[in-house]
Amino acid sequence: MLVSSKEMLQKAMKEGYAIASFNVHNLETFKGVMEGGIKEKAPVIIQTTPGTLRHVGIRYMVAMARAAQHEYDIPFALHLDHCTDIETIKKCIDLGYTSVMVDGSKLPFEENIAFTKEVVAYARDRGVQVEAELGKIGGQEDDLKVDEREATLTDPDKAVEFVDRTGVDSLAIAIGTAHGMYKGDPEIDYKRLQTIKGKLEVPIVLHGASGLKDDVIEKTVQFGVNKVNIATDLKNAFGAALKTHFREKPEELDPRKYFKTARKAISEVTAHKIRLTGSNNKA
Repeated sequence: MLVSSKEMLQKAMKEGYAIASFNVHNLETFKGVMEGGIKEKAPVIIQTTPGTLRHVGIRYMVAMARAAQHEYDIPFALHLDHCTDIETIKKCIDLGYTSVMVDGSKLPFEENIAFTKEVVAYARDRGVQVEAELGKIGGQEDDLKVDEREATLTDPDKAVEFVDRTGVDSLAIAIGTAHGMYKGDPEIDYKRLQTIKGKLEVPIVLHGASGLKDDVIEKTVQFGVNKVNIATDLKNAFGAALKTHFREKPEELDPRKYFKTARKAISEVTAHKIRLTGSNNKA
């Protein structure tokens, strides 16, 4: 069933686990994530970036989500990830998205607040969950790129003020992770995470979880993260499965066959990440 992510994130916060949230790009990745969720009996969040919307189309994504309600007996949300354009956010809400992320993290603090408040006001009456970001997470997500030198960790006191003034439903914080894959082991500021967790009464979101070691993801959840975003790990699994298929069966060009292999790879990664977040058997 297609639901708002607000209730599932609140439940995760109350019970001490996280919801695994996955960026998808087409029907195959969408179904692969849902199949992983079914296998683990877990709620999931399906995410799309603005770049994916330009590739697939908002109406197509919503149609896939509505069709999925009849095939998969788990709660899931359809979430807009890292959007900086107010009109795109409103269009996604109007057409059926149940969750959105307004990304004003590159804006000055007061402008980020004003931008986020506008989205919250629009989404609240329509039953849509709103996530925002405070601090700057390094790396590249879709068309958004933040140099390591520009990345800034989230100030705990500013986080409290931001949530209080915007009324946002969940907050993505910067504690040392980055979008994309890591060149080495990132330095995660667990103390900062614990401090922010102790001050906020909304779910905390971790971006940049692809490439993190399993025990790091588990530890961030233990310390208070309630939503874990996975993007690059899925793309890598999908691409690797296709490469293997064409290397082993170069004559096999039927997309119904090679996409089946890639979809299985997505499902396996999804199931593994779900177990790390502790959301298995929580559907």
